[in-house]
Amino acid sequence: MKKILSLTVNGDTYEVAVSPWKTLLDVLRDDLGLMGTKRGCGIGTCGVCTVIIDGKAILSCLTLALECEGRSITTIEGISSEGSLHPVQKSFIENGAIQCGYCSPGIIMTAKALLDENPRPSDDEIKEALAGTFCRCTGHVKIMEAVKKAAQPAGEGESHAPGK
Repeated sequence: MKKILSLTVNGDTYEVAVSPWKTLLDVLRDDLGLMGTKRGCGIGTCGVCTVIIDGKAILSCLTLALECEGRSITTIEGISSEGSLHPVQKSFIENGAIQCGYCSPGIIMTAKALLDENPRPSDDEIKEALAGTFCRCTGHVKIMEAVKKAAQPAGEGESHAPGK
């Protein structure tokens, strides 16, 4: 039996009818047409499906949609502002941390959640945050560089704007 949910995604409210076993990933892609969140392993090991829920990086393939009612969900589509890329997105592009782009949305969302919580993370903190993500194309050296550059304070390059 389906239940009608009210979900807040990228600041917009949607009402969707979902089966109790339907994941947030499936609702985002299949019901809301938000294709930026990718489907990877389906078992929570690659990080490709990461979104931000109430400020925390969450694997949408392991999260039931029913658990998300009343929570704030942000996908890769929701982090750009007025047609401009988010500073983390810009840093990934500028530092060659994007190759095929399949894993990029999940890794960018993971990095954004980290920088929102900790604008000046250490290398170890970045590694820990990214430990649940996997990129087959770039390796993680360029990804680490991109996160570090996005975390630089104003005057040292493009800085990350927490919460945006």
